[in-house]
Amino acid sequence: MKRFTLWAGIVLVAALVVIAVVALVWTPFDPIRVDTGSALQPPSSTHWLGTDQYGIDIVSRLMAGARTTLVVGVIAVAIAGLVGIPLGLLIGMSDDRWWSRLALRVSDLLYAFPALLLAILLAAALGSSTGTAMTAIGIATIPVFVRITRAGAMQVMTRDYVAAARISGISWPAIGVQHVLPNVAPLLGVQASVSFAMAILAEAALSYLGLAAPPTTPSWGRMLSEAQRSIFTSPELTLWPALAIGLAVLGFNLLGDGLRDRLDPLLREVS
Repeated sequence: MKRFTLWAGIVLVAALVVIAVVALVWTPFDPIRVDTGSALQPPSSTHWLGTDQYGIDIVSRLMAGARTTLVVGVIAVAIAGLVGIPLGLLIGMSDDRWWSRLALRVSDLLYAFPALLLAILLAAALGSSTGTAMTAIGIATIPVFVRITRAGAMQVMTRDYVAAARISGISWPAIGVQHVLPNVAPLLGVQASVSFAMAILAEAALSYLGLAAPPTTPSWGRMLSEAQRSIFTSPELTLWPALAIGLAVLGFNLLGDGLRDRLDPLLREVS
């Protein structure tokens, strides 16, 4: 069962990546070209899932939306990791000094700040865009990486090989890179997968509210928002983007669970 969870996550994530990569060079139709004469067509050999109220091919828009989703997830998780991991290492290796406690309290304050509210503030200051959504999601995810890295670093710092490295005169940065970071990397990999799923949900919510991707950028959340206007006449328009979001989130969550089961030595012993 644990192996099935991992492979199911790998298959779903790989499918998302393949679709996003293919969308970079090819889609069946232009995903942003409006053709009112072809609006609300049913599925056919030409339009596999039909067209929306603007006459845009749904398959093409879903493919382009996968590309947007993947980019937002990668950038948001990268922002969170590049800031949160070094900060978590620094706090976890600092022997509970005053500045580490202060940094941890600031992280807790940021953790209590909703990502959606942060996105609204950034959108009011900088304007609604995909970059605004990526920045807001990334900043809101930083405290999670800080906490995970700090907890793992504090455990590693109690090991005998770390004490031996300190006695031998190895510098703190070298200990962090050579001993602490490799041992917390599995935890960070699992958290990155889970954070990717949360980033997908957050981006969809922000796009639904008009705070992320502009109308010229295909997005699953915007597809849901626009399909709401035709929900009684063409309810299937809400099905496809909702299904895409659900499968993408499920894939990254299954991948995270599978990696945890695979990498956690305690769980390996139980199995």
